[in-house]
Amino acid sequence: MSRMKKQPKGQRVYVCHTYYHVYVTFLKELNLPENQRGKADLVLSKMSTNFEKLKERVESTGLFDRVYEFDEKREDFFPELARYRRDGGNFLSNLFRRIRFTRRYAQLEAPYIPVDFREYEDIYIYCDSDPVGYYLNQNRIYYHALEDGLNCLKNFDAARYDNRGHFGLKAFLSRSLNLIFVQNGYGKYCIDMEVNDISAIRYSCPRYVEKPRQELADHLTDGDKDVILKAFIRDKEVLERQIAESSQVGDKILILTDPLCTLDVRERIFRDIIARYESEGTIFLKPHPRDELDYRSLFSEYPQFDATVPMEILNFFPGLRFKKVVAVFTEMKGIHFADELIRLGADFMDAYEKPEIHRQNEQI
Repeated sequence: MSRMKKQPKGQRVYVCHTYYHVYVTFLKELNLPENQRGKADLVLSKMSTNFEKLKERVESTGLFDRVYEFDEKREDFFPELARYRRDGGNFLSNLFRRIRFTRRYAQLEAPYIPVDFREYEDIYIYCDSDPVGYYLNQNRIYYHALEDGLNCLKNFDAARYDNRGHFGLKAFLSRSLNLIFVQNGYGKYCIDMEVNDISAIRYSCPRYVEKPRQELADHLTDGDKDVILKAFIRDKEVLERQIAESSQVGDKILILTDPLCTLDVRERIFRDIIARYESEGTIFLKPHPRDELDYRSLFSEYPQFDATVPMEILNFFPGLRFKKVVAVFTEMKGIHFADELIRLGADFMDAYEKPEIHRQNEQI
């Protein structure tokens, strides 16, 4: 359990749950004037991502004042919360259970919060559906939300899917009364929510603010890119050697994995994708940071990029070029090192699992 740290009033703080979140945070900070850099704090939640030595590498860049690790706890860590998740048999009973769940979850999470959020001028939270979102709203602390992944609301509007059925009422109870919590712009203390492309989102929210990620990347200098590489590349020499070796190969196909289905089905999915495209060029793999399938062992015959490196960083290497980049659900608009981008999507996945599992937006 962490002791809460005090910070001078006026700093910014970012709470990140994935490597991609940290990458976007670097983009945001590197787009600030030089005299404003190095004054923000970074909090790395270990709940869903093993950041390994990222904390030390980020600290070495000097871009942030302090870097904290956050032992954020899922709801199943607290057994007493389970009773609030049981079906009460009707809407009102379930609503009262949810109100009690919302309050109690925030109380139970409090001892694990590593910083005093009230001491910051601006708080930025990626994926406020995680416990920290409950904590901030129940403690009446204002914050800015940020989109979890690139155009993720286009593919999965989690707030509306998780609250389908009486969504308008639930949004009101969250945004106006703070009795329950609805993520992604509907929390009472959420000031706004940054998204990459509002036009890609089917259902609007008055708190969405469009801030294209590509515009932030376009403003980076070579020095800025070196700062990002210092933080994210565990072994730059190995990556540069991989890129140099790949340039000796003709047509290349890069396959981006996703943490889909069960591990056995996931293995079958990517073996099928490889079989589909192997005749068109040499196959390379880029595992997703949260993909737990052991690609190094199961697909050892294929060259692979470090799973922890956000794919957008590969844009920083001018010698890297692919004929095609193929993914199932990964949004690829940030990729500029390929001639063709192929996103297989829901129609492809229908052959591997029940459609309702991955066609969430169609059920809203």
